[in-house]
Amino acid sequence: MYNLIRADLFKLRKSMAIKILFAITTASAVAMVGIAYLITHGKIGTSMTGIGFMFSDVDVMGILGAATAGIFICGDFDTKTINDAISSGYSRCTVIVNKAIVFFCAIAFLLLPYAITTGIALSTGSKFSMGSVAIGFLNILTSEAGKTFSAPEIWKLLAIMLTLIIIYIAQISVCIALAFVLKKPVLVVAIYYGFTILCPQLIKLRDSSQVFKCIFDWTPFGGNYSFLTLNSLTGDIFKALAVSLIFIIIMLIVTYCVFRKSEIK
Repeated sequence: MYNLIRADLFKLRKSMAIKILFAITTASAVAMVGIAYLITHGKIGTSMTGIGFMFSDVDVMGILGAATAGIFICGDFDTKTINDAISSGYSRCTVIVNKAIVFFCAIAFLLLPYAITTGIALSTGSKFSMGSVAIGFLNILTSEAGKTFSAPEIWKLLAIMLTLIIIYIAQISVCIALAFVLKKPVLVVAIYYGFTILCPQLIKLRDSSQVFKCIFDWTPFGGNYSFLTLNSLTGDIFKALAVSLIFIIIMLIVTYCVFRKSEIK
């Protein structure tokens, strides 16, 4: 498996697609911070909040995360790379784990601009606001803006950012199962993005059913995992990590159960 991972990481590093996606997330992160700054200081109206949210990490990664799965997993079905790996003696479990590791590295790489831009923005001590719309890195930006951070707070902030990246990886791990089952990039992007739009509505249903609340909160989409700030307890951070890692494992198991029965042509 080590050789498969090395080969896929090399292909990822040389891919023009990942460079374009990285450029998009970089531009989006800068735009998100810029709009949040301009709204706070009255340079633009609050009507721009919706546009600012379009550039936020939760919205952008809802599309680009699925697009990444479509490019690097579905694309390998088109080029018969996965077929060749299996015919060369690698088990389907090995292939899935290999693709998952490289896919997760790609997602973490695409999220780096948001983490770095948020950190730089907070270090300026300026105020940032996007109204009531704030999730993920945007929530950190608007919640912690204008503060002076001590050394322990800086380390905690870094831990929270790393946790957020893992939460996003867990959420987007759904795309691994979709990619191995559907093998069509357009379908993966459409279904996953539709699911991200549906999620806020599902969160609202938590109050109407205690059973649904318990189930949903044990997924990276539920709870308050995307709203971590310096005020979050250490236990909340560890719970977010545990839920995310368990969800990733479940998604890989589901993917294997489906993929091991599928025919490879």
